[in-house]
Amino acid sequence: MNFYYIITRGLPRPKGVLNVIIKNASMINKDGNLELKHIVLQDGVISAVLDGKQEAGEAAEIIDAKGKLLIPGLIDMHVHLREPGFEHKETVETGSRSAAKGGFTTIACMPNTRPVTDTPEIVQFVKDKAREAGLVKVLPYAAITKNELGRELTDFAALKEAGAIGFTDDGVGVQNAQMMKDAMNIAAALDMPVIAHCEDNSLVEGACVNEGKFATRHGLKGIPNESEAIHVGRDILLAEATGVHYHVCHVSTEQSVRLIRQAKQIGIKVTAEVCPHHLLLSEEDIPGMDANWKMNPPLRSRRDVEACIEGLLDGTLDMIVTDHAPHSEEEKAKGMQLAPFGIVGFETAFPLLYTAFVESGKWDLSLLVQRMTADPARVFRLNTGVLDIGAPADLTLIDLEQELEVDPGTFASKGRNTPFAGWKLKGWPVMTWVEGKEVWNANN
Repeated sequence: MNFYYIITRGLPRPKGVLNVIIKNASMINKDGNLELKHIVLQDGVISAVLDGKQEAGEAAEIIDAKGKLLIPGLIDMHVHLREPGFEHKETVETGSRSAAKGGFTTIACMPNTRPVTDTPEIVQFVKDKAREAGLVKVLPYAAITKNELGRELTDFAALKEAGAIGFTDDGVGVQNAQMMKDAMNIAAALDMPVIAHCEDNSLVEGACVNEGKFATRHGLKGIPNESEAIHVGRDILLAEATGVHYHVCHVSTEQSVRLIRQAKQIGIKVTAEVCPHHLLLSEEDIPGMDANWKMNPPLRSRRDVEACIEGLLDGTLDMIVTDHAPHSEEEKAKGMQLAPFGIVGFETAFPLLYTAFVESGKWDLSLLVQRMTADPARVFRLNTGVLDIGAPADLTLIDLEQELEVDPGTFASKGRNTPFAGWKLKGWPVMTWVEGKEVWNANN
């Protein structure tokens, strides 16, 4: 597996006063090992990376990382910022601040707002709000169908021109196969991706948890694995026919992983993502009827969890996303049956995965970093996600040793809805920069 790496050999030492120097940072080299480096930021880009034994020089600001891990800023290609329409849950500003606190520098927001992000004007509204916030990079998706109703396609060309980075009806699946095929044909002609929430509505109406032991024990209607996998299989065939870049949202089942793996093996242009909660939790972990454990897709069986982990390790699943989905405490208090689906994810994602998989020795640190930086950048053709000379200075400094307890009361997000409250974790982001600008500092 090819991990990103830093090229420093033969690089001349910078002269004069520079913007920022981050000294004594641990960075991952091409072999996946940590090396002590100094990194120089000039005018929003990485201008030099020096060996830790070299003199760092002078700068307007010098930061001593004291051996903490410095990585490319995390990238989250599946988030819900709720604005416009649901500002009581989250806004572009509060969501961006939460992302920065979690070490993310680029996030892509879903269009299931009110009004739906289905016109150039709403795309521009989201971009304007992100610019006003001045925190992380916010990339808006646009809806596939008007109002996400599955009846009429949006104007893909106009939405691309406005700045949409892809098309999705996330929150609902596109139920009509002809509608999805038409969407894929148009998107392919525009060289744009189609991002799919895979769910067959005829199999999930009235259901709130996985079809399994928990649902049976509590007398609840369950969401079966095939409700997801049927759409994955259908859409893979449509992607093969149209040649579109097809990206599968929040994969949660063994069947979906298997279908995506087979599609990749025969050269279909399909990519996929997985969330931390589907790598860490199964339905067996749900303690009771607490709606902070309710998400869509739901927590599945241990077999599904293991399939998702295997898929992430072998590259079937290309990236990790949070599906950050804030809701108010009043909404989540309605209980498992009536509360909305979703949990927040920005501020716990890296510590959760680092503690569970890297500190435990199951994964290499370089794999986790790649799946949260270079790989989403590669899939969506972003100019970030690496620590190369000339790349945007989007950076995250992480304290791998500090252990903290997850406390929703400290979240920068408006949402407090998490099943991880009380978990003790290591690997907390302590500073975040976007194009050389500090947007988060744990000490401030």
